[in-house]
Amino acid sequence: MPQLDFSTFAPQLVWLFITFVGLYLFLAKVALPRIGGVIEQRRDRIADDLDEAARLKAQTDDAIAAYETSLALAKAKALVIAQETRDVLSAETDKERSKVEAMLSEKAREAEVRIAKTKQKAVANIKDVAADTAQAIVQKLIDKKVTKKSASVSVTSAMGK
Repeated sequence: MPQLDFSTFAPQLVWLFITFVGLYLFLAKVALPRIGGVIEQRRDRIADDLDEAARLKAQTDDAIAAYETSLALAKAKALVIAQETRDVLSAETDKERSKVEAMLSEKAREAEVRIAKTKQKAVANIKDVAADTAQAIVQKLIDKKVTKKSASVSVTSAMGK
């Protein structure tokens, strides 16, 4: 094995040193700056992306806050509109109910007046019918003719009027 031969050991160390220095210079001057540049670009891009994400998150939070505020305002406005509508409808209903109650009470009064008139006519007719009936009964029972006027007077005195 040539590596273990002590006679070629010094030249191998020289070539090892030359190769190592050359590789070191190549890495230090060419490869590592490129790699460092790529790493720096990635770090910058990541930082920019994080800044952009933070900015967009802030915008999103602002938009959500604005949405929630407008939603709360809309709900409050809807409640106010609903209450106003209920109040208007309640007032209209009360007004209509008052009209209907007034109309019904008027019709009830008219009906009471008609009933009273009908009752008076019925009472007046009762006196006539009672007088006619009394006249017919007296004629059948005692076979005596009674005048309508005397039968009417007898019925009126019996009724107390």
